[in-house]
Amino acid sequence: MDKTTYDHYLQILHEELIPALGCTEPIAIAYASAKAREVLGAFPISIKARCSGNIIKNVKGVIVPTTGDLKGVEASAILGAVGGNPNLKLETLSDIKSQDVEKTRELLKKGLCTVDLIEGESNLQVIIEMKAENGDTSLVEILYSHTNISRIEKNGKVLFCKDRAKTHGSKIDRSILNLNDIFEFVNTVNLDDVKEILDRQVNYNMAIATEGLEGKYGASVGATLLKFYGNDVKTIAKALPAAGSDARMNGCTLPVVINSGSGNQGMTVSLPIAAYARYLNSDKETEYRALVMSNLIAIYQKNGLGKLSAYCGAVSAAAGAGAGIAYLHNAPIEVIDATITNTLANVSGIVCDGAKASCAAKIASAVDAAQMAYYMASDQHVFPSGEGIVMDDTEKTIKSVGRMGRVGMKSTDVEILKIMLGQ
Repeated sequence: MDKTTYDHYLQILHEELIPALGCTEPIAIAYASAKAREVLGAFPISIKARCSGNIIKNVKGVIVPTTGDLKGVEASAILGAVGGNPNLKLETLSDIKSQDVEKTRELLKKGLCTVDLIEGESNLQVIIEMKAENGDTSLVEILYSHTNISRIEKNGKVLFCKDRAKTHGSKIDRSILNLNDIFEFVNTVNLDDVKEILDRQVNYNMAIATEGLEGKYGASVGATLLKFYGNDVKTIAKALPAAGSDARMNGCTLPVVINSGSGNQGMTVSLPIAAYARYLNSDKETEYRALVMSNLIAIYQKNGLGKLSAYCGAVSAAAGAGAGIAYLHNAPIEVIDATITNTLANVSGIVCDGAKASCAAKIASAVDAAQMAYYMASDQHVFPSGEGIVMDDTEKTIKSVGRMGRVGMKSTDVEILKIMLGQ
């Protein structure tokens, strides 16, 4: 692999595998709000939060971290203004105090924040507008990715603005990703270049999974799996990320390391690999390379799907985990390819109806499918080309799934949002 491509793949991992506190959609709102208050220079007398449908969908049912029970766009925006630290980006709420939460509750009752739906430009868009008592105003826009501030205004004057055609927030275009280069990078990457971010991913995500198993969060999907399905590796591999999601979707304040802008996907690509590495007594080099495989396969798929859509991201993350599990078993490329294909042929129909407690169950189902996909592939069974969305090679199958999720499920996304909003 040439040095430019190597450096680009490395940069992608460093851009993607970052810590976040709580579900990334309410955090994106809180981050924009904290920044808007900073620009305003005073506490606002009114906040207007304008959000794309997918942001509203993913904020509606999930608890805003540090609050205990508050949900929704209004709570996220007000809390960000009250106590958010914009310098911390996806961890903007990590310094929230109990008095900040109480003030947020009071301001919610007073109707400080109103919400409008944005339609048309991007599935991931947040615009926070504030007004101070002295008449000053501020505006902060986030577009395309959760921390990508694309515009800042004060009193109608533009202080900062990115070219909207180039505002995706990433230094490296994800379209360079392809399976052949991913496989080569996995086998040749200098582990000193990635071990720190991979250790952080496993350590953070294992900590919140443990909390999810030991505490009472949501519907306790992870704990239920271990209680009734046993504690073999196949159950542990799906229980761990499910338990992490149990905790994360229901107010736990422990951070996670994300993948493709999602903590649930970050846990899904990493914790099954950690479980199998322990079971197989894999050496650290093999485990690191399997994690690189899992993360990059997931990122590659999400580039075609988009950050937010009606397609459940747990599926693309689980397909990455299945590839990583195959790698831990020293499987040849043909089996890794077949594992991805088998996973996508099975569970690509899972829809995203917002971030909430049931995400844990979808993660468990997707990881279960990925494990079955590997065991099928290892026994030389793969769904053939021509069956539904399966194409004649894995690369084409991934592209067909991306097209289905990005284009075909647009109307599904609209109807899901209408159902959730009672329309």
